[in-house]
Amino acid sequence: MLVKPHGHSELNPRLVEEAQRPDHLAEAKTLRSVSMTSRELSDLLMFGMGAYSPLNGFMGEESWRKCCTNFTTDQGLFWPIPITMSVPDDVASSISIGQKVALTDENGTIYGTLEVDEKYSIDKELECREVYRTVDPKHPGVEKVMAQAPVNLSGSVTVLNEGVYPSTYKGLYLKPEETRAIFEKNNWSTVAAFQTRNPMHRSHEHLAKIAIEICDGLLIHQVLGALKPGDIPADIRVAAIDALVENYFVPGTAIQAGYPIEMRYAGPREALLHALFRQNFGCSHLVVGRDHAGVGDYYGPFDAHHIFDEIPKGSLETQPLKIDIAFYSYKCGGMATGRTCPSDESQRLNISGTRLREMLANGEPVPEEFSRPEVIDVLRRHYDA
Repeated sequence: MLVKPHGHSELNPRLVEEAQRPDHLAEAKTLRSVSMTSRELSDLLMFGMGAYSPLNGFMGEESWRKCCTNFTTDQGLFWPIPITMSVPDDVASSISIGQKVALTDENGTIYGTLEVDEKYSIDKELECREVYRTVDPKHPGVEKVMAQAPVNLSGSVTVLNEGVYPSTYKGLYLKPEETRAIFEKNNWSTVAAFQTRNPMHRSHEHLAKIAIEICDGLLIHQVLGALKPGDIPADIRVAAIDALVENYFVPGTAIQAGYPIEMRYAGPREALLHALFRQNFGCSHLVVGRDHAGVGDYYGPFDAHHIFDEIPKGSLETQPLKIDIAFYSYKCGGMATGRTCPSDESQRLNISGTRLREMLANGEPVPEEFSRPEVIDVLRRHYDA
């Protein structure tokens, strides 16, 4: 039996059934419109597909504060990162409590509606200190928080539009109810999620296969939302991961899917969020490697491992698979970790996505110990274009 959705026995997708959308869209066109940032839009889509179950919409002030300082909503539900949206003062003053507004992207396309139940301002530095563990404006997550408009709106959302995701990523853009159906069809009761925003190199492959040894199956779950500058586009990543799975994984052990979140790069706190919504997707485990969801040098390499031991027991059903740094060992003749091979640094090839991108961008040869040749062929076509 698969793990239950977070905080409830049922998923809570906020997406309106397709047949009902024209009527809802017609109503939305008559409402006051409010523009969302790319991050807020990605969160709206996560509400729509049910990934943020059991939440109904953007958080109110008490939930925001408790989430920052205590990892819970105002109802005591475990939640590690605030999910909020903000508007300028003039927009906030033109909206009344109880009013329904249309939510649009920055081009004015309607994506949903919000029934406003609260307007409030936040202490941005508090959120940055608690969630990101820094107030450094160079941190991309901190930068986004500090750039937020001054007033937050909260309330229940209804999602009317999923944008380009269902068509552009057909067969890859899977909702929690769909991944759960696939797992059940495959007779998987334990499933590990492998989070990625990069093509998979040999270290990733090693971690993924450790997960397959432990669980019935693997969900290679990649970010389709906005990434950092320099990250490889999603369509290229999909093709590269397909090449890896088709050539180097046993058939029937792994599936690939994508989801629309925009990374916050909140390190340990984001690792908890990744586990939480993977529980909604039906995953019993999350692979947590080195510097999970981190950026720069803001977090220790295993802070995301430690945080799972610091939260109250029972906060999440989905558990971490804490795996050490993987490298190619010339001494042991294959992929290994510090727990499985006694080689020293001089006998190791350390593998990272950053170094892989550098080699590709500079036209350098990529050793087979670093990445599979079929994967490199896909990536070179991108860099040579």
